[in-house]
Amino acid sequence: MAKVTIPLLLKDVTDGAREAEVDGATLREVVAALDVVYPGIGRRICEGEKISPNLAIVVDGKIAAEGLSTQVGPEAHVALLPAFGGG
Repeated sequence: MAKVTIPLLLKDVTDGAREAEVDGATLREVVAALDVVYPGIGRRICEGEKISPNLAIVVDGKIAAEGLSTQVGPEAHVALLPAFGGG
């Protein structure tokens, strides 16, 4: 199972939980599995078929460049991070 780190900005959907372990071979499947555990979290992570611009997702230390199609290994660490902006 992939271990998912959940940021504080989603704590209202997870009742304060900051981690979850879910199955999924892609980020799309991981998000769907998270949405079963924490209903409504999928809408906060995704906008349609894309990752929300408010979040960045890192899989095993690398930005998920392929978006929701990014492969996730069975022992992967997935981190949902607040997006950083500035200039």
